[in-house]
Amino acid sequence: MNRILARSQRHDFFILLAALLQCWTGTILKGNLHAQSNLNQIPTILEVPQVTTGEPAPGNRIRETTSGWEETAVYHALYLPEDWDPSTAWPVIVEYPGNGGYSNALGDVSDGTLEGCMMGFGLSGGSGFIWISMPFVDATGRHAIKWWGDVSSTKRYCMETVREVCAKYHGDPKRVLLAGFSRGAIACNYIGLHDDHIAALWCGMICHSHYEGEFRHPAADEPDWPTRLQRLGKRPQWISHERSTRPIQSMIEATGFKGNLSFHSLPFKNHSARWTLCELPLRDQARRWLLQFANDD
Repeated sequence: MNRILARSQRHDFFILLAALLQCWTGTILKGNLHAQSNLNQIPTILEVPQVTTGEPAPGNRIRETTSGWEETAVYHALYLPEDWDPSTAWPVIVEYPGNGGYSNALGDVSDGTLEGCMMGFGLSGGSGFIWISMPFVDATGRHAIKWWGDVSSTKRYCMETVREVCAKYHGDPKRVLLAGFSRGAIACNYIGLHDDHIAALWCGMICHSHYEGEFRHPAADEPDWPTRLQRLGKRPQWISHERSTRPIQSMIEATGFKGNLSFHSLPFKNHSARWTLCELPLRDQARRWLLQFANDD
């Protein structure tokens, strides 16, 4: 009888062990598949509103030109959140787009237009934050599809637009974030921290896929990026990148800068901000990070 019980117990043990191994193996395989998959095959849970010429209203994303720039062709896109009302002060996300003319074998595309911005809408879910898609202004008074345009004009349009949007639509000047993808991520430091005046606008930043200093850009003062980084101080900055943020971390550590930085790597090769529209763990983390700016306490 004892031998029969022992045999039965061994049998149950091996069944349990096999089940555990199967679960463990399945998890590993699933994780590897996820790491190698194409972000463009992940379904989105949000659709970014199209830019229209309508009137500003909750849930509308409209084309607007800042006062004093009416004689130029430059404009920005303004989105008022679905829950907007004028009795509340609203946090603001300012977003710069990536460079135009980019595509790759994975199906990632960047046309360089401000209409192509999506991070502000994706991370806010369309509520709780005013969202501005901001242009890079060239010497002719148009949006520059590649790089910075005229840096002085780009900075001036940004500062005047933030000031006007906060005044007209009850944005909170103390809760204005700067965000961007690729060129826009580099712009967070290059444009957003270019001098003390514009650097004072921001309460935090969201930089996805590239970072100033990690990616060389054509401005003559590009080597001065460590000085610009110092202007960030202790304000929080979210830094994410496809595959790994380790090169960015190492580069920043080498400068000796001690900031309030949060590093996050995506398990995809895609050079894209589309993850902000998908149901993914990184989006959940970014949304939780963003909530620190949702209240005016």
